[in-house]
Amino acid sequence: MAKFAANLTMLFTEVPFLERFEQAHQAGFKAVEYLFPYAFDAEVLASELEKYGFEQALFNMPPGDWDAGERGFAAIPGREDEFRASVDTALNYALTLGCKKVHAMSGIVDNAFSYQQHVDTFISNIRFASDVFAEHGIELMIEPLNNRDVPGYFVSRQREAVELIKQVDRPNVKLQLDLYHAQIMDGDLSVLIRDLANYTGHIQIASVPERHEPSEGELNYPHLFNVLDESGYSGWIGCEYNPKTNTLDGLGWVKPYLEK
Repeated sequence: MAKFAANLTMLFTEVPFLERFEQAHQAGFKAVEYLFPYAFDAEVLASELEKYGFEQALFNMPPGDWDAGERGFAAIPGREDEFRASVDTALNYALTLGCKKVHAMSGIVDNAFSYQQHVDTFISNIRFASDVFAEHGIELMIEPLNNRDVPGYFVSRQREAVELIKQVDRPNVKLQLDLYHAQIMDGDLSVLIRDLANYTGHIQIASVPERHEPSEGELNYPHLFNVLDESGYSGWIGCEYNPKTNTLDGLGWVKPYLEK
């Protein structure tokens, strides 16, 4: 049965970040995710989780200079030391927040290096991070991002990501299958979900093409939720979308699921 985590980076933005935990609780969510926790002390966030009985479903490792357009650096040659330091940072937050899934952002391709150099760097870095996280029962997520929203991102297609995961060859490295990105780049989502089920560790959703509530756009999400059930997926589904108006007005689609 589909169960949903509120992405607090994108939902409830009508209030400051720390107030979004209460908003999500009042709306009926039982889990939260967000892009980055690092603007706040981990203990502060852990207190909010405990106050409302939330599970921390997911967060991202440090992405580099986000405001300058960086989107991680796991695949970027020459930044290996920075990546290893970011593993320590993410681990400290994951342990404090009780979070068992962390996403490593691959980065925008650096044309000063060959594609194979990016692949080699990625595999080495992901093996390092996954080995560190494995000691604490934490899974490391790899997420393809579509090249319309994030031009030049190292990995943009789901099956390409799975091939990289196979090369990494670590049992705790999984696919973060965002169906918004997947529809734009891959399509054929029912088949894709079934084919990649054994590699999938986390799901995220939004409408296509506008990235609003899943109740609009070109995707039949009730059908896809059934496909996820049939494929054996039982984890959280992250609501990573931009509300069309305000968050509460757009939650009608998820209320029947939250009330079960």
